[in-house]
Amino acid sequence: MSTNPTTIKAEAGTPFVEVTRDFDATPAQLFRVQTDPDLVAQWLGPRNLEMRVEEYDVRPGGRYRYIHRDPDGAEYAFRGVFHSVEPETRVIQTFEWEGAPGEVCLERATYEKTDTGVRLHTQSVFPSVEARDAAVQSGMEYGIRDAMDRLAELLAGDRS
Repeated sequence: MSTNPTTIKAEAGTPFVEVTRDFDATPAQLFRVQTDPDLVAQWLGPRNLEMRVEEYDVRPGGRYRYIHRDPDGAEYAFRGVFHSVEPETRVIQTFEWEGAPGEVCLERATYEKTDTGVRLHTQSVFPSVEARDAAVQSGMEYGIRDAMDRLAELLAGDRS
């Protein structure tokens, strides 16, 4: 498994969050694992949550919706729309937690080939500094780090 660290940057007073992680995989492998609904369900979110993908149509104008369920049965639903999809290069989408309707983020993920694999760089723009701060305070960092580790584990088993 990859031991590459996940870097999260959320500077105070800004509505931005940036995440960077290098993976021991090709851009094609990373893109596939991040866009195939069956594979997304295996890595997106913290380990302690069960995930159900209701829709994951990765194409311009395509939608997604998934639900995380905690051990006590509480559910957390997320949804969005894919705006731009350039396989193995870039995905631009919206992201909304249904528990905070109207607080829609714009997210961009880029895939950069490196000497040892691929670098995933995501940038999220929240509608306000307050919305970004609420997301950070909700434990977002834990969820991101756990998801990135799970993604690396899944990629380590995928040598297609």
